[in-house]
Amino acid sequence: MSTVLDVKGISRNFGGLKAVDDVAFILNNGDVAALIGPNGAGKTTCFNLLSGALSVNAGTVLFGGHDITRWQPHQRARAGIGRTFQIAATFRSMTAIENVEAALMAAGMNTDTAEKLLEDVGMSAMTAAPVTTLAYGDVKRVELAMALASEPALLLLDEPTAGMAAEERHRIMQRISDLVRARGITVLFTEHDMDAVFGYASRILAMDQGRLIADDTPDAVRNDARVQRVYLGAPEDGDA
Repeated sequence: MSTVLDVKGISRNFGGLKAVDDVAFILNNGDVAALIGPNGAGKTTCFNLLSGALSVNAGTVLFGGHDITRWQPHQRARAGIGRTFQIAATFRSMTAIENVEAALMAAGMNTDTAEKLLEDVGMSAMTAAPVTTLAYGDVKRVELAMALASEPALLLLDEPTAGMAAEERHRIMQRISDLVRARGITVLFTEHDMDAVFGYASRILAMDQGRLIADDTPDAVRNDARVQRVYLGAPEDGDA
């Protein structure tokens, strides 16, 4: 199994605050990994370091064996790193299909595939709808289609089910799971919905106060005493 992302001791400080503190992990081809932790744990900062939105104070990021630590976001995107955001990043003055066409043009791809990308994320009936008229869950689907436009090898999803009802969260996570498996995409996602995390992640990484405190299978992380203490809560009597 080939290594897609190799994160070696990355750190980022904001003044005296260590938002990310010596974090290291590896993602292999086909991994679907979740990054969890309480608010302020450093998850979004970590995502920003991986996507190039922020620079590291220390450490190294290797993508496909190449040192991308000092690369800008557009360089990482062109190399094969896709990204969605906690608050969906779409062009509000455009329709759904125009957003995806813009993403395809930015990636140097043929815009003829825009409709297929929207179909893949469950938006085939709303391609001509202005983004401003869409429910927030549908806006997140448009953003996902935009992220897929560059045919990424690695997809960073920041709270992909934010603002969705429980049933819709399950549908979008199942669709994401099917898409990345079919396309051979490696995924790292953040999510506060533990049903989504434990239902769809093959690996879970847990952070607290800027540090990585667990990196293991869902069952192992669920039963990790430190993760329970800082985030999941202690199991009920009789729980494994």
